[in-house]
Amino acid sequence: MSPAGCSHVNGYKVDNWKQNLRVIYQCFVWSGTAEARRRKVLQSDAGWTELFYHLANELSITPQGPAKPKTKRQSISWSVDTQLFPIVKTSGPMPSLACLKELIPDGKCSAAAKSCICHMCGAHLNRLHSCLYCVFFGCFTKKHIHEHAKNKRHNLAIDLLYGGIYCFVCQDYIYDKDMEQIAKEEQRKAWKLQGIGEKYTTWEPTKRELELLRHNPKRRKITTNCTIGLRGLINLGNTCFMNCIVQALTHTPLLRDFFLSDRHKCEMQSNSCLVCEMSQLFQEFYSGHRSPHIPFRLLHLVWTHARHLAGYEQQDAHEFLIAALDVLHRHCKGDTIRDDNGKKANNPNHCNCIIDQIFTGGLQSDVTCQVCHGVSTTIDPFWDISLDLPGSSTPFWPLSPGGDGGIVNGESHLSGATTLTDCLRRFTRPEHLGSSAKIKCGGCHSYQESTKQLTMKKLPIVACFHLKRFEHSAKLRRKITTYVSFPLELDMTPFMASSKESRMNGQYQQTVDVLNNDNKYSLFAVVNHQGTLESGHYTSFIRQHKDQWFKCDDAIITKASIKDVLDSEGYLLFYHKQFLEYE
Repeated sequence: MSPAGCSHVNGYKVDNWKQNLRVIYQCFVWSGTAEARRRKVLQSDAGWTELFYHLANELSITPQGPAKPKTKRQSISWSVDTQLFPIVKTSGPMPSLACLKELIPDGKCSAAAKSCICHMCGAHLNRLHSCLYCVFFGCFTKKHIHEHAKNKRHNLAIDLLYGGIYCFVCQDYIYDKDMEQIAKEEQRKAWKLQGIGEKYTTWEPTKRELELLRHNPKRRKITTNCTIGLRGLINLGNTCFMNCIVQALTHTPLLRDFFLSDRHKCEMQSNSCLVCEMSQLFQEFYSGHRSPHIPFRLLHLVWTHARHLAGYEQQDAHEFLIAALDVLHRHCKGDTIRDDNGKKANNPNHCNCIIDQIFTGGLQSDVTCQVCHGVSTTIDPFWDISLDLPGSSTPFWPLSPGGDGGIVNGESHLSGATTLTDCLRRFTRPEHLGSSAKIKCGGCHSYQESTKQLTMKKLPIVACFHLKRFEHSAKLRRKITTYVSFPLELDMTPFMASSKESRMNGQYQQTVDVLNNDNKYSLFAVVNHQGTLESGHYTSFIRQHKDQWFKCDDAIITKASIKDVLDSEGYLLFYHKQFLEYE
């Protein structure tokens, strides 16, 4: 692309292109609720012809003919999907806008306008794009919009989720000042119409920042040998449990992006807000300084907001993680953003703060009556999954079939070693509750024996697995040192609620889908505990780049191999979804 920008945009900027582009942004990109979209579709002041064609696309009206009419009085042949709109059963002159309003039943328009789908496969996801030259929606992921562009030589399309313009000749998203201005204007109008104001303000560099950029033309590049983000933490007295969790959180991709982009809007006193302190901590970690950081303010705020962790005694790293996420979640309330329809967030906690966006999943519990086989289902939020281990007082479910060398999720079963998959399979197996734990059945209206099964209804972006190595009971207090093999890459598909029917008697039948990465995870941090229940020390392994691992032992950071990571005992395992992987 030339410094002047994409030259192919000029071919689009003819006739009434601004009105055409505004209609697309109004109807399909920035429209929020279905009702708001309906109002914009039916009341837009845009050119009648362009509006009709976009209406035609959304309302299943199929124009017949080689080209658009020149004026709104000119007739074309047109037809209507009579199943969707049975009131319209005619062909002939193109109806007026007022006539369209009368013909289309109330509610039908908003239902249709909401369903932008690919014209080739019918999907409404897969990064849907709209052609800027004609009425065509196509998947970007499955390259249906690419096929249309090639066949029709329509080189420009718009991303219906973010509003970016893609050029198929340049093979990249492009920037055009005029188009960007239209996009911003229509976005502001949409927010005003929805009554939510501006969700955020575009960052613009200050005069001082521009001056600094002019005087420092060289930029620090992120390379495979880059150590930005690696920084030791001083142990303030048995605070290794805190240091290892801080290392894991500061290397969580989306959490890092949130704090480094200064997204937190504090509604508390800054000296008591843990989110403000975490924001400052991220700045310290990624500042390029290599001397160990002293996290005294973080420790003080944790003591203030989680009293049970106050003091210099050794604490449990898992307990600290849950407490830290809870406090961050409570202090992030000011950052909560509802979705475009004004509804609650799409996670089981019904919160859209950054903590819940990243860490919250949904755990489905199905209780089945043994008499009438009625099922009672509940879904609860979770931040982590605690897994029983062999060697505990709880009977452990047998290992995977083919324990003499089979490989599941990349984990070897040589020598009968327990794997993370074994632990997950045990966690999601049906469990008979017994006669001493009868539950009142809604179908039988009496107390009956039942079975209970846990599965994953919704997976979080970051999945944290807690291996229950510390056993506390009235008679026993000990650490379980059973070695558990865990993989670099993990597929959670077999443990989903949607896969439940393929699991029989505690076994499952895994289906292979190489194209679906929604349930696939990559390991990025491991917390370990050395020592006994009474006396021990926490360390962590964190991944800096795709295959570069480092061991964090308080103030000391050393390079580690993948073998070092996978051979470690493992107490907390952090995985993130593979769509966050960057080459």
